[in-house]
Amino acid sequence: MTTSTDPNRVHWEATARDEPTDWAGLATEPDGIDEEWVDAPAGLWLRPPDAPAGVVTLAIHGGGFVSGSAATHRRMFGHLARASGAATFVVEYGLVPDHVFPSQLDSVTVAYQWLLDRGASRVAVAGDSCGAGLALALALRARATGVALPASLLLISAWTDLEATGGSYDSGRDPFFTREVVRALSAGYLAGADPHDPLAAPAHADVHGLPATYLQVGADEALLDDSRQLASRMRAAGVDVRLDAFAGQLHSFQMAAGRTDVANDAIGRGGSWLRSTLMA
Repeated sequence: MTTSTDPNRVHWEATARDEPTDWAGLATEPDGIDEEWVDAPAGLWLRPPDAPAGVVTLAIHGGGFVSGSAATHRRMFGHLARASGAATFVVEYGLVPDHVFPSQLDSVTVAYQWLLDRGASRVAVAGDSCGAGLALALALRARATGVALPASLLLISAWTDLEATGGSYDSGRDPFFTREVVRALSAGYLAGADPHDPLAAPAHADVHGLPATYLQVGADEALLDDSRQLASRMRAAGVDVRLDAFAGQLHSFQMAAGRTDVANDAIGRGGSWLRSTLMA
């Protein structure tokens, strides 16, 4: 039995034991957020009070491509919307095994274009875990196709290396994410596609010309090196990049927003940074 009082760590320890958890309930209910469901593209608007017109955050949930939804991440992204002051659209996408690469990226791309077509002048993109990988792939696709680049990228516990080669997998501090777990999730998502395709695994992408990027990661999570290596490559390519590694934290610890000081701190930092890129 765990003795931790950190709800996010308790969640991952229980998940490693194959015990049920209330992932969606890790965060508290954010105050003052107006919600509106959209059918096409499927997703959920989260609007904080006095959100300015014309600026939007497109939020992409994590879950290893096998779980997660706007519902599971509604609270965390609601806290982020409050912290940034920007209306936030949490996009839905299909899950493995019924939907595989590049279906998820296609859904995200449709939502991004929809926001631009509705008159958004600046769109930031935020995502956690595989959602962060999709956010980065979306920026890569926009760059390649001549579509307006996102204003910025907020990447939480980014999963970019589908082969799980990072040395941080060997630290022994992460109770759930082993190489075997991550490679199994990757295999389901790829369904035979090339694990070096940059749109599937942005660890292999040319990052020149990408927008300002802020990476947050838990210092105890196995995917730590995904963020470290991405930040290093972005710096070398001249991208405006910031990396914050939070001591003692595990994957997507921001899901405990409203319940832990460290999650609140990270959400506050992320919100302030998004606001600076959207409303400057």
